Amino acid sequence: MAMFRLQGSKVLAVDMTGDAVKAKNGSMVAYDGQMAFKKLSGGGEGLRGMVTRRLTGEQMTVMEVKGHGTCWFADRASEINLVGLQGDKLYVEAGNLLATDAGLRTGTTFTGLRGASQGNGLFTTTVEGHGQAAIISDGPAVVLRVSPQYPLIVDPGAYVAHQGNVRQSFQSGVTFRTLLGEGGGEAFQIRFEGDGLVYVQPSERNTIAGDL
Repeated sequence: MAMFRLQGSKVLAVDMTGDAVKAKNGSMVAYDGQMAFKKLSGGGEGLRGMVTRRLTGEQMTVMEVKGHGTCWFADRASEINLVGLQGDKLYVEAGNLLATDAGLRTGTTFTGLRGASQGNGLFTTTVEGHGQAAIISDGPAVVLRVSPQYPLIVDPGAYVAHQGNVRQSFQSGVTFRTLLGEGGGEAFQIRFEGDGLVYVQPSERNTIAGDL
């Protein structure tokens, strides 16, 4: 299995001995040894992944890298976070997924209002199986715990990913910007309940559901 490691906080090094990884197209910045690159169609597995991404307008072009040596990946100086999966599932915004072990299964799942509020379509990317994934964030990501006693409310523009036995629901609400008189419309929030982890970034995407 390929070994993922960080060099600094913004470069991912992947050591391969005949293994393969899937990565965001164009994210390779250097490599040594013998590597082969192949562009893959769609962001999910099979026809369903390709169709749902075409319908929602999400752009997630993926390449497969296979060989012997080390390959380095980065994306616009974004911060990189490593996530280890032990048979569980990671939900991540398509634009925040940098690379995965080739053996991990990727697909899409319906997210409803959250996707619509972000303007990123109604689907988000799923990664599941045993192995490592690398996700990126605009600034250092914060990993927040969700427990049965303490639900978590997240701004959709700051959401990056989540994993574990977590349920999400969508609600309209008041944000700090709304309280300060800077809101421009109805604000949506994501409510997480259960037991798991949520990754948030210290920077908000532009949204189309008001100033969130």
